[in-house]
Amino acid sequence: METITSRTNPLCTHLRKLAASVSYRRTCGEFLCDSPKLLEEALLRGAALHTVIFTETAALPPIPAGVRLVRVSADVMKSVSPAQTPQGVLSVCAMPDRPLPKRLEGRRYVVLDGVQDPGNVGTILRTADAFRADGLFLVNACADLYNPKTVRATMGAVFRCPAWACGADELAALLKTSGLPLYGAALRTDTLDARTVDYSRCAVAIGSEGRGLSREMLAVCDQTVLIPMQAHCESLNAAIAAAVLLWEAARND
Repeated sequence: METITSRTNPLCTHLRKLAASVSYRRTCGEFLCDSPKLLEEALLRGAALHTVIFTETAALPPIPAGVRLVRVSADVMKSVSPAQTPQGVLSVCAMPDRPLPKRLEGRRYVVLDGVQDPGNVGTILRTADAFRADGLFLVNACADLYNPKTVRATMGAVFRCPAWACGADELAALLKTSGLPLYGAALRTDTLDARTVDYSRCAVAIGSEGRGLSREMLAVCDQTVLIPMQAHCESLNAAIAAAVLLWEAARND
């Protein structure tokens, strides 16, 4: 076990960069988890855990041999944690090596199109996991899956539910090869009431908070679906819309 007392220690600099920079995370192949819950999920799911940083008062689960253990003061923890109120435990995990599949064998997938809020992306991944979706696709500049805010919002689903970033054309080809129709949450001449759709095997696309689904994504949708709501309400938050559709899909399983 190591003890670090200086905010300028190279590890502290590394942690701050992991929290702040997408390119740095990708270059290092690592991401930051900022709670005891996320550490427990990482251990439970067999994630590649590199480093655990903790304060003296933090209670740690058993940590496997070979993982770097570093004790820091509350002051140092506050300087490196991406959370406004640190919970006393940070962990550094390796990003999984997860190439785009050649074929999707699962029943149900979620597609996010330009959803840029990290909290929404993380919440949707958590919801997809809760309602037994088989994976998540991030298309058109969605928030980074490994942003600390995204990871925190997943509540551990980042270790349980697979996710891939890809282009709309790649996704369309993969869905076609896999025999999966794509249903987009949008209003179009062919739009169906979301309660009447057969979700037994499909992918469901959710657009950005402000613009909805892009023209590019709408062009590859086989069908669009509408969540019934009061006429004076224009739309739902992306995470809420995803939750409604995923619940509707799962309730008939």
